[in-house]
Amino acid sequence: MTENTKNMLMAAALSMIFIGLWDYFYAFPEMERQRQAQVEQQRMAKIPKLGAPDKSAAAPVKIARTREEALAESPRIAVDTRTISGSIALKGGRVDDVSLKNYRQTVDPTSPIITLLSPENAPGAYYAELGYLTGETENAPALPTTETLWTADSDKLTSGKPVTLSWDNGQGLVFKRVISVDDEYLFTIKDSVENKSAKPAPLYTFSRVIRVGRPPSAGYAALHEGYVGVIGDQAEELTYDKIEKEPNYTKTFKGVGGWVGFTDKYWGAVVAPAQDIAFEARYMAMGGATKTYQADTVSEPKTIEPGASAETTTYVFAGAKEIDTLDAYKANPGLKRFDLLIDWGWFYFITRPMFRLIDFLYKLFGNFGVAILAVTVIVKLAFLPLANKSYQSIAKMKEIQPKIKELKEKFGDDKQAFNMAQMELYKREKVNPASGCLPVLLQIPVFFSLYKVLVVTIEMRHAPFFGWIKDLSAPDPTNIFNLFGLLPFDPTHVAFFGPYLALGVWPLVMGVTMWLQMKMNPEPTDEIQKTMFAWMPVMFTFTMGGFASGLVIYWSWNNLLSITQQGVIMKRAGVKFELWDNLRKTFGLA
Repeated sequence: MTENTKNMLMAAALSMIFIGLWDYFYAFPEMERQRQAQVEQQRMAKIPKLGAPDKSAAAPVKIARTREEALAESPRIAVDTRTISGSIALKGGRVDDVSLKNYRQTVDPTSPIITLLSPENAPGAYYAELGYLTGETENAPALPTTETLWTADSDKLTSGKPVTLSWDNGQGLVFKRVISVDDEYLFTIKDSVENKSAKPAPLYTFSRVIRVGRPPSAGYAALHEGYVGVIGDQAEELTYDKIEKEPNYTKTFKGVGGWVGFTDKYWGAVVAPAQDIAFEARYMAMGGATKTYQADTVSEPKTIEPGASAETTTYVFAGAKEIDTLDAYKANPGLKRFDLLIDWGWFYFITRPMFRLIDFLYKLFGNFGVAILAVTVIVKLAFLPLANKSYQSIAKMKEIQPKIKELKEKFGDDKQAFNMAQMELYKREKVNPASGCLPVLLQIPVFFSLYKVLVVTIEMRHAPFFGWIKDLSAPDPTNIFNLFGLLPFDPTHVAFFGPYLALGVWPLVMGVTMWLQMKMNPEPTDEIQKTMFAWMPVMFTFTMGGFASGLVIYWSWNNLLSITQQGVIMKRAGVKFELWDNLRKTFGLA
């Protein structure tokens, strides 16, 4: 076996291992299933020393027949901005009805817009709530609860027109809540309490996001969905499954500044206290087969003296995880590390710049697919010196193959002597046999970061390319197994093998380009190696057929560029160009 062949086998093996692991962990993970609790539990663990939000959230959930019926259970203030529509419930003062005007459920422009938040008792209830707790155990003052009916000074909230809610407990405490909303997805809520009674009122403020039932998973193990937050300087993520493994289904944190909530693939809902105050945060689950999930914060207590008042500010984000929007909120009002609402992954330092580069090129060309092609060229140029050196080394390896053959004949079965002589030959000829693998290894983080960009960034959602590719974040919709739509069935729904039957036009293009790239080199003389190399493009094609079409387009274009680059270098080095001879042999023309 030649050293060049060894390099190719090593690179191919590494690539296969990588793709295999990728496939197992990321490409086709089984949709998360809701856990069925062994013992029915209806409890809410108390935050130590601080108490907990009112326990009504732990009660059995009553589901209304429709979302409309649930909305009708409370008087409402309409919300209408450039990006969202919905309402705020006067009963409980909740932000519990938010739909996103700029995003639809499918690529069809007439499909319904995305509904993000829904009220309690609605199917898939999901809402944000703020309130007060008291440290008193006896003669505690009445505080607003989930049943409190607030009074509003307006029936509509817009980005330029805040709304003020008020409620008097009849015992000397007057509560006011000023709600404003910007043109994107951030509600700013200023709560104030005026103490007109004759005794001090020690109060805690809390905020929470509540979600009833396990939401549908996007199906990517590489994508975090579930609890998310930054408490102090620490980012904290937890899946729905993992919270159920915590003692009492509860995990608590402490810090100054930050935010907590829930993240889906493209959407998020979080609450954030003022960023200069200390608070305790908690992730928790409660209930039985259908669990209620909650992320909440409780601030340190404030004592409001008679005749005094106190004010707190809380932010509620409910919307699309647009990178520029999240970065803007990180700057103002200063939500700590708010861009981590997006799951950038381990290669954050590559993935974020990769997105910025693609986004810049998209704004330049007006098409994300063209931007991906341009990024491929830029990545190729960045690795050009290394790749050139690698291909030159491969070319030189071909030149010294006759000398290696002579050494084999000279030393026979003495492998140790042969290896030493071979290493001396490499040093003398200045050949690095491992250099052929390096470009493959270095491309793995780039490949992964591009995958993350396509999966996690909403900017890629429903982004078209040309022709039949209407969504670069989704697999190629065509399929050879139903004759590209002529037969009325979906091969990807076949049991067990379905995910590997997503074989559209672009995966086929990728497979062909990979096959051509392998034909650039001499065929191995060993029949096992020859068979392995022959089937490898086929295996890659089936494995990557279900990947995002943008990633497959990137890989196909990268293969074409590599073929061109390797051909030019071989020609300059005076090494025989093997492609045409190998193709003639393959088709029996030689």
